[in-house]
Amino acid sequence: MGNCLRKKEKLTAEFVPHDGAKVYPTVRLYGSPKSILAAYIRFVLLHKSVSLDFVPSNETTSEIESGSVTIQVGPDIVSGSRETLLGFIDSRFPSPSVGGGEDETTPLLARVTSLQHKSVLWLLERVVRWGEDLATRGGNKAVDPTMGSPLMEIRKFGRSYAEVLEVMMEHAKMEETVLFPIFDKADPGLSKAAKEEHARDLPMMNGIREYIKTVGVLNSGSPDYQEALHLLSNRLKSFLGHCKEHFREEESELLPFIEALELSKEQEESALELCFTVMQETHGRLLKLFLEGLQPNDVIKYLDLISKCRDKERMESMLQVIMK
Repeated sequence: MGNCLRKKEKLTAEFVPHDGAKVYPTVRLYGSPKSILAAYIRFVLLHKSVSLDFVPSNETTSEIESGSVTIQVGPDIVSGSRETLLGFIDSRFPSPSVGGGEDETTPLLARVTSLQHKSVLWLLERVVRWGEDLATRGGNKAVDPTMGSPLMEIRKFGRSYAEVLEVMMEHAKMEETVLFPIFDKADPGLSKAAKEEHARDLPMMNGIREYIKTVGVLNSGSPDYQEALHLLSNRLKSFLGHCKEHFREEESELLPFIEALELSKEQEESALELCFTVMQETHGRLLKLFLEGLQPNDVIKYLDLISKCRDKERMESMLQVIMK
């Protein structure tokens, strides 16, 4: 293949669906860890539930400079464009198609907003389930020894919630910086309700964060601690319900108007670029966490959106995070 290859590094299939998934033979993916195409193809292959070995190529070769990616399945080897690689993957590992589809007709801003809603809800639901488990145990140690003592676990819980909160706050900032001004220019009343929801959300989000700190200083064997855990769980469940309703309203009552705005392709792509700029932490340090909240097919759709960035340096830095 003309590549100078290093020792292969086996990647874990973080986003592979396990329930009833068909197991395919091992696939070797050759490419640069900095390659945008390699990152995209990696997630497509993981979506197919294959056993994947990623073999980083020597970054001094001309193939890496051109972004070359090669797939090997047994004796079959193929290189080429994204379309060529996807065609080979679909022929060897038939399953429901990934990416594209009906989303191609949906405005970019509606796509990115809806996918972010999905991720936020999944991440928040995971925190809620953890909170329910804490309340059920009432201060007793977790079955998982890696959680440590009750105090250690509540601190880990607090850090987990803080990360989800960071994603949520950046998402809200994105809407307020990018989405709402576009609507306001067309009709100042369109985003009024959503802005009011955001104003009510912030005290709720911060209140839960501060309450977790309060729980962390209580004696884990006391009745006050058990009562506090139940209250925390209830507050989280209430907030989750509020978020679901808020996102439903945005998707049913606000996002459909994006198409009516008749934005040009240039305007849409510029707005999408600004979305990623505003959400620097979510698309940098927290990108892996964010993608955990999406189904494999949606991960690929989101990578499609990232690949539309005109700032190639920013796009490559985002994709490198998930290739590590």
